[in-house]
Amino acid sequence: MEGLERSIDQAPKKSVWKEIYEKKVLYLFISPFYIVFLIFGLFPILFSLYLSFQKWDGIGEMEFVGLKQFKYLMTDDLFWQAVGNTFIIWFISTIPMLIGALVIAFLLNASFVKMKGFYRAAYFVTNVTSIVAVTIIFKSIFGNHYGLLNYLITTIGLEPVEWLNSSFLIKLVIASMVVWRWTGYNAIIYLAGLQAIPNDLYEAAKIDGASIFQQFFYITIPLLRPIILFTVLMTTIGSMQLFTEPQVLLGNSGGVGGAGLTITLYMYKQGFIDNQFGYASVVSWALFIIIALFSLFNWKVVQKTGAR
Repeated sequence: MEGLERSIDQAPKKSVWKEIYEKKVLYLFISPFYIVFLIFGLFPILFSLYLSFQKWDGIGEMEFVGLKQFKYLMTDDLFWQAVGNTFIIWFISTIPMLIGALVIAFLLNASFVKMKGFYRAAYFVTNVTSIVAVTIIFKSIFGNHYGLLNYLITTIGLEPVEWLNSSFLIKLVIASMVVWRWTGYNAIIYLAGLQAIPNDLYEAAKIDGASIFQQFFYITIPLLRPIILFTVLMTTIGSMQLFTEPQVLLGNSGGVGGAGLTITLYMYKQGFIDNQFGYASVVSWALFIIIALFSLFNWKVVQKTGAR
């Protein structure tokens, strides 16, 4: 046995490049993915890291500034306002969205619901609808003077509300678009998880006299914990990258007093409006760090909650 192992160790090993050459046809078939990834994935990431140490307007020569832009970021009030806005929008959209999605999935999985295929498609349509079109519709609903919602409010004798002139209401409008768009998507994910739960557990609970609410809180939620963790993480990542909704609704400045200015919108403004591509790259890397840390925090919280 030892002699066999010694002979295997002493066998000549092929170099990586020689092995690639011998199997070049196989590597040729999978090369399009890696070529596209290198051009549109890895290169932009590395180039943005390089740009973060440069001062560049996109046309002229680059000027190396080292860590100056990172230091400026720490004292940039507008950046921290964008961070605060993004977290507030995430908070007021995520909780009702995931709770609503869980309730919808639970009802769609119930035996008394008919035409389940229709409801699944209907709830998912919101996710495939154009974000720009949805934002324009919401803008017509929440318009300050001629919005549909204000029209309904005035018909019952109340004063119209300036939805897009209030710091908090602007965030509420953006959050409502996020909830409308992603609740159905998360409901479908939860529904897939629910269908993996054995019906025997629900039947046993019914025999023991458990109500539908007790089944929901003591069977459904504990067994869906991994999927809930997944949706929380994905929602966190998506909410930190909100761009189209505030940009179409409020413009590049983020509305009155920058109340709707998100991190991604601020990054876009720095790069493509103010032509500060170096500083925009710094903001993008700051966004990456924020998403990583906040996702880790959410994961820890959900894990501890589930352990209880």
